[in-house]
This record gives sequence, structure tokens and C-alpha cells, in this order.
Amino acid sequence: MGLVRLLFWIALIAAAFWLWRRLFRKNPGKPRATEVPMVRCAHCGVHVPQNKALQASGQWYCSQAHLERGRQPGGH
Repeated sequence: MGLVRLLFWIALIAAAFWLWRRLFRKNPGKPRATEVPMVRCAHCGVHVPQNKALQASGQWYCSQAHLERGRQPGGH
């Protein structure tokens, strides 16, 4: 019975130590990237981060070339 009690205490101490390290760790893994909304290019349909896209007339474009084509009549 003493061996079971010893194993119980070892498991309990190990679990408490693991929980303590998990809760109070200074570097919790990889830093999370800031989420940026994605927008769809009105010309080709590719999704790009909004901060990288170009906007004209309420439409989003993935590049300057697609923005210029989108401005042309019948460019969509």
C-alpha cells in the first residue's frame, strides 16, 4: 500500500509543478500575429491582407496593375 501512496504523491506533485509552470511561464510560446482583415481583389479574386491592398471606388485590388485595369471601362 505504501508504494501506491508514494506514486500518488509523485503524480500529484508532478501535476502541480506542470500546472504552475504553464500558468506562470514568462514566454508563452510564439507571439501571436496581429490579425488583419482579408479583402478580395475586384479584378482577379485573390484574397490579400487589407493593409497590403489598394482601394478605389469602393473596390479592393491586389496590385496597381489590377487597380488600373479595374478603372478602365469594362475592366471587371
